[in-house]
Amino acid sequence: MVNGSYQWRFKARKDLTSNSGITVRGMLSKLHGAIDANDPRPTVNLGHGDPSAFPSFRTTPETEDAIVSAVRSAKFNGYPPSVGILPARRAIAEYLSSDLPYKLSPDDVNLTSGCAQAIEVILSVLSQPNANILLPRPGFPLYEARSAFSHLEFRHFDLLPERGWEVDLDAVEALADDNTVAMVIVNPGNPSGSVYSYQHLQKVAETARRLGIMVIADEVYARVVFGTNPFVPMGTFGSIAPVITLGSISKRWLVPGWRLGWLVITDPNGILKETKIVGSIHGFLHICSDPATFIQGAIPKIIEDTKEDFFKNVVDKLKQAADICYEKLEDIDCLTCPQKPAGSMFSMVKLNLPFLDDISDDMDFCYKLVKEEKVVIIPGISVGLKNWLRVTIAVEPSSFDDALGRVKSFCQRHAKKQ
Repeated sequence: MVNGSYQWRFKARKDLTSNSGITVRGMLSKLHGAIDANDPRPTVNLGHGDPSAFPSFRTTPETEDAIVSAVRSAKFNGYPPSVGILPARRAIAEYLSSDLPYKLSPDDVNLTSGCAQAIEVILSVLSQPNANILLPRPGFPLYEARSAFSHLEFRHFDLLPERGWEVDLDAVEALADDNTVAMVIVNPGNPSGSVYSYQHLQKVAETARRLGIMVIADEVYARVVFGTNPFVPMGTFGSIAPVITLGSISKRWLVPGWRLGWLVITDPNGILKETKIVGSIHGFLHICSDPATFIQGAIPKIIEDTKEDFFKNVVDKLKQAADICYEKLEDIDCLTCPQKPAGSMFSMVKLNLPFLDDISDDMDFCYKLVKEEKVVIIPGISVGLKNWLRVTIAVEPSSFDDALGRVKSFCQRHAKKQ
């Protein structure tokens, strides 16, 4: 008490309030707030990362039945171990091992509340004094937001659109110093829609080994590929450099709201155990909330009972949408798509401002587009690349075609007069 009044000493972290707009969810909230409620046309959201609302992107009955069975069994009503229940970790270890040159153990798998919590855990563990981490640009902005919250310095290396959004490995080597602890790659790419080749991922691992750092591999879109490159997990190269693999059932099974993810140690040489990183991860999980136990309990049946036809059907829909997106954007002078999406659910599109009369930048483009056409697109600045756009392709085909038609009309209306 000072002069009879209470002195409130807490101050909100500036990085939470000032950076909320750089997250995709924060930007989507702002754009939806600009929608004209009097416009009778349906809003088409080409900015989301959650296709589950669309009939074409519903999970399987077998997946839903696995949840019901887990709940009714009454075996999963209690608290789980902090790293996750053993049957779920074993099932995920076997599922991931099918793509690897060695076998993962259940002890390598730590369950989290979605991939977002896996990101939170590893960045919190790495946030030692003076440490820095290397992040891709463009990338998933949650990495910047979580790093800022944890006071972990982040430095950006560029992804190269003219080379299929590959990592600029020369930039990685130039950015790293003795305090660099890790680099992040997102493959298949969000927001780029890229899928890295075996050869490029091997070069990433060799670069990490030279620098003495680990690779954090965000593979939340693992196996969601429809281009010429097959999906190759970064853990394939764990014997070259240690890899922390982050993933979830959110995207491949189309259930992001179920919040079941994982953080997997792919380190056959045991380097991370020697540095006590593994122990720190387990320690941090002890103070985190766990994924719902019945979701964990359903994981073995979800993995075992889901038929390949379901995955193929989803991938075929995304490939069709990628083809439509690429072809229709070629007819719009002010937009350029340097590469047809080959994986994940997104495409990065270059905004050619000289072709537009009254659009100042990507933010201005997206705000005016949503006001005039009720089409939501994420401005590139939100994913680290100014005057680009991130377009979601995981939309009902009829809505997607309608939305791209509205985008074309908008661009024609704002085109610079010849």
